[in-house]
Amino acid sequence: MAEPQNRFSGTLQNPQSATFKLSDVPSGLDVLPIGLTAEDGAASKGLLYRKEKTRPKVGVHLMHPRTDHSQNYAILPLAQAGYAVLGRSSRWPNNDVATIHEMLLLDVAAGVRELREQGCDHVILLGNSGGSSLAAFYQAQARCVGGERLTHTPAGDAFNLNKFDLPAADAVICLAGHLGQGVLLSKLIDPSVADESDPITSVPELDLFNPQNGFRAPPESSQFSVEFLERYHNAQLERISRLDAKARQMIQDQRNSAKMIDQANGPALSHLQRAARAGWHMLIYRTTADPASVDLNIEPDDRIVATYSTQRPDLENYGENGFARTVTPRAWLSTWSALSSNARTLDNLARVRDPLLVVHYAGDAATRLSEVKEMIARSAASDKNLCVVPRADHYGRELLPDGGTGKRSTLGTDRIVQWLHDRFPSK
Repeated sequence: MAEPQNRFSGTLQNPQSATFKLSDVPSGLDVLPIGLTAEDGAASKGLLYRKEKTRPKVGVHLMHPRTDHSQNYAILPLAQAGYAVLGRSSRWPNNDVATIHEMLLLDVAAGVRELREQGCDHVILLGNSGGSSLAAFYQAQARCVGGERLTHTPAGDAFNLNKFDLPAADAVICLAGHLGQGVLLSKLIDPSVADESDPITSVPELDLFNPQNGFRAPPESSQFSVEFLERYHNAQLERISRLDAKARQMIQDQRNSAKMIDQANGPALSHLQRAARAGWHMLIYRTTADPASVDLNIEPDDRIVATYSTQRPDLENYGENGFARTVTPRAWLSTWSALSSNARTLDNLARVRDPLLVVHYAGDAATRLSEVKEMIARSAASDKNLCVVPRADHYGRELLPDGGTGKRSTLGTDRIVQWLHDRFPSK
């Protein structure tokens, strides 16, 4: 664990802030490398943790759309409590450039089957951060019957989930979850971008970091008017709609080229063949501009002026990194578009009747308490619980008075272990 950062250091996130070292695994636990193959042949891998000389009857599955969760911080408490825990990566480890959520469901299915084959009578999906929306999406599709599953991706590509084996899990846990990567980005995306090819130019009246709109330099909290926030949010959705249209046009151009191949020859044929196979990408600038990250008056909670990774959102918004920075048009529509993605947490939880636990850190930079309360309200489960951990950031670390971070709170993982023990005892 990195030393706590002070309020003015400009950074909160240690790259390993949600993981542990394998050298820290306590004695008495087995760690088994697992190779996984999805039904469509895609390979991925993970690590299976369990107490030595045991074959637990209850397994917990952890997977994120892009981040390797084989060393997620929730694993060791669960394994020590007697559960089999499979932490793993997807077919696109640490890279979401081409991530199609519909295909990721086949990866989750491979993990559920693996835990069943390891002797688990019950399997629980534990989604951390973006893994929560993936878990909810999987369970909603797994529970569909009679040909009601999705048959196409948001790009319109045929991908009939009814043709695949998606074994349902027995419960869902959302740990520091949000409403889906697309919905999350709809709060973070900067609507003041004047030109998608220019990372600097802005429309002043939509610029979150313009002092005339209410911005104040961190660590001071900004204060935006209700009128500005409404105009800002509407403009965010308008930008997403424009990006959706751009993505769909790129895909359609590719399809049109493929259709014309049979009627062409010579140089025209060569051009069309290349255009039909072209690996077009979208470059999405400025995705660190959530008003709530700098205005603590918006749904006040335990957070400080910060995002997931920095205490200077106004500068990070123009930096080299950011969500959805480089994606294919198909990945944009499936993963990052609030208007097109099927991986929307609320919609999917409304289709799932299995037990649900939501654990929320009250200092989470990007998820508000009203959102996790809505997860509970929209869930179709009769057995559903919300646990709020005070004064902790998105990674469960204690938020200190000086704005830095301390040790990770165990309250969240303790609650998960107790909730599981009450419903799915490890013994």
